[in-house]
This record gives sequence, C-alpha cells and structure tokens, in this order.
Amino acid sequence: MAGIGRRMFLPILAAPVLAACGFRPVYGPGTSGQDSPAATALAKIAVGLIPERTGQLLRLALQERFERAGIAAAHEYDLTVTFAIADDTLAIQQDTTATWIRVTGTANYRLVSQDPSRATLTSGVARSVDGYNLFDQQFFAQDLENDAVNKRVALAVADQIALQLASYFSKQAARQTG
Repeated sequence: MAGIGRRMFLPILAAPVLAACGFRPVYGPGTSGQDSPAATALAKIAVGLIPERTGQLLRLALQERFERAGIAAAHEYDLTVTFAIADDTLAIQQDTTATWIRVTGTANYRLVSQDPSRATLTSGVARSVDGYNLFDQQFFAQDLENDAVNKRVALAVADQIALQLASYFSKQAARQTG
C-alpha cells in the first residue's frame, strides 16, 4: 500500500521540476490554464470519411482525440486518411492449422489547409500491430476477438496520428513565437 502512495505522489513532485526546465504538455493546458497551441489547432481539423468498419472506428477515435478539450472551433484543416488492416497467420501446426493471427493496421494521412491554396501541411504514416489466438471450434469467440483486435489497432493508430499532428502544431507554434 505504501508503494502505491509513493507512485501516485511522485508525478505531483515531478511536475514543478519539469515545468522549470521548459516541459509543456502537448495536449493539456499550460501553466496559464489555457489550452496548448497544439490542442487548439487539433480542434480545427475536419476528419474525412474512412471506408469500412475499421475506418469508422479510426475516424471516431481521431475526432475524440482532436476535440478532447471540448473546444468548438471552426475547421481550418482537412485530414484525409487511408487505412488498411492485414492479417497474417503465424504459428502453423503440423496439420497446417494456424494458431495465431497477427493484425497490422497501416494508415497514411495528409493534412491540408482549407484556404484557397489547399496546401498540404504535413503527411505521414502510422502503424500498429496486434494479434490473437485461434481456438478450435470457437468461431463466435474468434469473431469477437478479431473485432476487439481491430478496434485496438484502430485506437493505437489514432493515438499515433494525433501525437504526430500535435507535434507538428507544437513545432509550428514554437517557430512563430521564437
């Protein structure tokens, strides 16, 4: 019990030290209580439609991450994403049945300004890998596990895209102020 208390107390002590050396949270509010430039800019992104069920999951996850501060802002940027999930069978038994499926999700994204120039501001790739076991004669369980893995992959890819875009906007804000 004492170990848990120390672990919870340590971040509270570390916050002033990190702030003193110039650390600022990418998403959260700064020392003044106002949202960071990255959080404000992320709220201005309109996420385009992404086909398939996994694409819908990715789009919803991106929208949640971009609007996490509850900022209602007019959109100034369009984000287009292509998302694909591939399954690889691994752990093949002697009777040629697979016992493990590796799921890889890959997203290519492009952020474009909504001004008349429609300039591409940044682009990138996000990737996540997960997997699940296959069990004999448990088809319903396999379907559920496949859906859960696809959702985890989509959420992990959304985290990567949001972090990459937040980093881009933070660098842009630093260039403008520096």
